[in-house]
Amino acid sequence: MQAQTSGAPVGEAGDSRTRIVRATAMLLQRQGYEGTSIKRISAEAKVTQGSVYHFFPGGKEQLAVEALRYGAEEFTELLRAGLDSAEDPAEAVAACALRLADTLRVSGWTDGCPVAATALETIGASPDLQRASDEALRQWQDLLAAKLITGGIPADAARGLASTILSTLEGAELVCRVSAGDQALRTAGRHLAMLVRLHLG
Repeated sequence: MQAQTSGAPVGEAGDSRTRIVRATAMLLQRQGYEGTSIKRISAEAKVTQGSVYHFFPGGKEQLAVEALRYGAEEFTELLRAGLDSAEDPAEAVAACALRLADTLRVSGWTDGCPVAATALETIGASPDLQRASDEALRQWQDLLAAKLITGGIPADAARGLASTILSTLEGAELVCRVSAGDQALRTAGRHLAMLVRLHLG
């Protein structure tokens, strides 16, 4: 899409659109869909509300879908970095938990899963947001499963184990945000590593 604000150079328009998406992703991550307004998005992105609607004529829902996918890709890269940090899948899964804990701590316990808050608020209300959330969760599960399979765990067991790992990390991250401490993720990392080792025999 080559949209740009009226009279603005293409580079500036591209920068504005990117700022809008990034600001929305951050706000959705911190305060959910209902708590995120176009007014707040425009203020955070330092653009006019008219610019937001120019790039996203479908309004907040259209913007939220793109922002959710943007945030999900950043989360994917965080998981991928953790998984790539160790050849042993047990150590790699533990590394993911530690990286999540570190990222959450640096954000002041505000930047959790980019999908969770929005998904919970919009289930049944927005098929597009629900679909984008489901795509992100499946992508993360597939990424975990691929690491487990490469490590020697049979495909069927790996997919089930990946689902358990993702669910545990999501739950532990929520506990960390509520408690403003990283112990839940660090504990989850240790226990998930033990679980993976059991599957490795």
